[in-house]
Amino acid sequence: MRLRYAMVCSSNQNRSMEAHFILKREGFDVCSYGTGTHVKLPGPSLREPNVYEFGTPYKQMFDDLRRKDPELYKRNGILQMLKRNLAVKTAPQRWQENGPDGHFDVVFTFEEKVFDMVVEDLHTRDHILLKPVLVVNLEVKDNHDEAAVGARQTLALCQELEATDRWEDVIDDVISTFERQHRRKVVYAISFY
Repeated sequence: MRLRYAMVCSSNQNRSMEAHFILKREGFDVCSYGTGTHVKLPGPSLREPNVYEFGTPYKQMFDDLRRKDPELYKRNGILQMLKRNLAVKTAPQRWQENGPDGHFDVVFTFEEKVFDMVVEDLHTRDHILLKPVLVVNLEVKDNHDEAAVGARQTLALCQELEATDRWEDVIDDVISTFERQHRRKVVYAISFY
């Protein structure tokens, strides 16, 4: 694979990690991030989420939730999700702190507010390389089933991008074909490093 990809959601837990897992398995050069202030996982109620700092190892979160209420977190799929995440990388990372990871050719987001944050962040960075980066938003509900569907569709779009000589020349056609095939609206922007 010749392009470098970033998958971004709010907490670097579900949507970005499912896509990271699928793309990594298929041999893509991929990283993943979250844009939130903290990492939030569902708790016993909507008003009681489990909140962690970015950089807290997935293993630590897994052990913490298994200790708190193993039945609840097994039933709602959080423990299984954390096991998957452990197989991909050590801990959630924050998009806004990814400078040392280098630049990406394509960034996927899975929620409009995350897309806006990524685009804004890229616009505030120094544009030294003047290298284009494609930022694509594929709106995906934050649940396990939708994350799996979104990840497969992300893979399909990445495969289309890989098949081009220069995505910059054909992006409008690639996106419009994808939208027709998958009956999904995609928003995208081009920024620079």
